[in-house]
Amino acid sequence: MKFIKDPVEKTTAATDIVLALIALGGIVYLRCLLLNSGELWKINIWSAAIGLIGLAAALGATAHGLVLPRAFHRRIWLALNLALSLAVSLFVVGVAYDLWGFEISLTTLPILLIAGLGFYLTTLIYPGVFFLFIVYEVVALVFALGAYMFMAIHKDLPGALLMAAGIFVSIIAAGIQANKSVFLTFIWRFDHNGFYHLVQIVGLIILLMGLRSSIQH
Repeated sequence: MKFIKDPVEKTTAATDIVLALIALGGIVYLRCLLLNSGELWKINIWSAAIGLIGLAAALGATAHGLVLPRAFHRRIWLALNLALSLAVSLFVVGVAYDLWGFEISLTTLPILLIAGLGFYLTTLIYPGVFFLFIVYEVVALVFALGAYMFMAIHKDLPGALLMAAGIFVSIIAAGIQANKSVFLTFIWRFDHNGFYHLVQIVGLIILLMGLRSSIQH
């Protein structure tokens, strides 16, 4: 096993590892909230979504940080795309639960999982069209932002404003990842992927804070 020599790829892999660890910690934290909450469905949906984000980050760390055979490298990216697509779908299911309740959330679950799978299959049929996933992600995030802003304004859900803030940060992160010309130098050099991970880590932490408030109300 050989580590990649490119320093930018190393920082990308490192930030992927941090994101994966934050996601794992987030799952453990959400499971602990079950001790004082009856919202099993909500916690399960968000735990699954965050878990898939963590899995994608771990796969990304492997793809960016190690020298791998081309065929194996491609399989990792395919698995990563699938994890991210399903994570976005579950994310929207979680929003639907907060906005409309359990029955609507349950109804949308298979529909959105199929949609996520569809975007994944698109990456198989048309390799290199990752931007389509970014479009899917942004549409989902904009919907979620609008939903939680609505709930925050009407005070329908404690923590809604924090969740909206976390989602807004995630939208910024998606924009950074979509712009391949973005670079950041802070001790180390980060490309658009590494910078995206740093911003997404902040967004995920804020989102978890909002989830805590919404579950413990």
